[in-house]
Amino acid sequence: MGTLKEQWLILISTPLYIFIIGLELLLSHLQHRKTYTLKDAAANLYLMLMNTGIDLAFRIIYLAILNYFYLHAWISVEQGVFYWFMLVILEDFLYYWLHRFDHEIRFFWAIHVTHHSSQKLNFTVGFRSSVFQPLYRFIYFIPLALLGCKPLDIAFVYSATQIWGIFVHTELIHKMGWLEYFMVTPSHHRVHHGSNPKYLDKNMGMFLIIWDKLFGSFQPELPADVYQPITYGLTKNIEGANAVSLIFHEWKQIWRDTTQKNIPFHTRLRYLFGPPGWSHDGSRLTSKQLRKKEKGNCEL
Repeated sequence: MGTLKEQWLILISTPLYIFIIGLELLLSHLQHRKTYTLKDAAANLYLMLMNTGIDLAFRIIYLAILNYFYLHAWISVEQGVFYWFMLVILEDFLYYWLHRFDHEIRFFWAIHVTHHSSQKLNFTVGFRSSVFQPLYRFIYFIPLALLGCKPLDIAFVYSATQIWGIFVHTELIHKMGWLEYFMVTPSHHRVHHGSNPKYLDKNMGMFLIIWDKLFGSFQPELPADVYQPITYGLTKNIEGANAVSLIFHEWKQIWRDTTQKNIPFHTRLRYLFGPPGWSHDGSRLTSKQLRKKEKGNCEL
């Protein structure tokens, strides 16, 4: 189920993806950079197909839910320049909070972690999707429907801004000049994929970086003489990753944590809904604790 606009978007974006991935592969080979591996690229494709399958299967349901709220919209906005401008800005704002909660609440991190599990950064990593996110992503966009935005337009704008979201997954582009001030750039997104303590849970925006600057989650990419080079992946990478563990490894760990003996119910809840890395005995650390530890080590 889709719109003519979305079909045109696919027709335009697919050749673009093929071109930039091919160019990145060529330049990486010429520069002797190990940017790609066959296993990692195959995992990216697999996760994208899983995400797309769930999205298509669930689409009629979430569009129907959004349409219910659209029919009960608080205001009516005529389609025009202001309508589309408002939709892009507000949807990007709401996506920022979706993405931020995916990082700060372990239940959602268990879904989103698949996107961060690659130890590479290239254009295909942009397709390394959070498989089950389509099952709840639409909830964040309900306010758009209440503000008079059509559900199919919401889906279209999300797909359109995702094209930029794919583009920023690369090491080939260093800085983008004045765009660095208000848009998410490859430099900003490299930080987002870093597992270095200073870079954890930073730069959550997909299209605009202004939300990170407003809400305290912005971190510029630092030069090598100031801070350590970016290390991509997780603070503890998946050992022996396979088709099942890529998607469910964090859920398996959550089960182990919440079924421990002799811990109170509120501790079990915190293992599920607290920040990723939290542990009642200090055996694991959250991103904030890791940054504090790193800062303390630097001051010694």
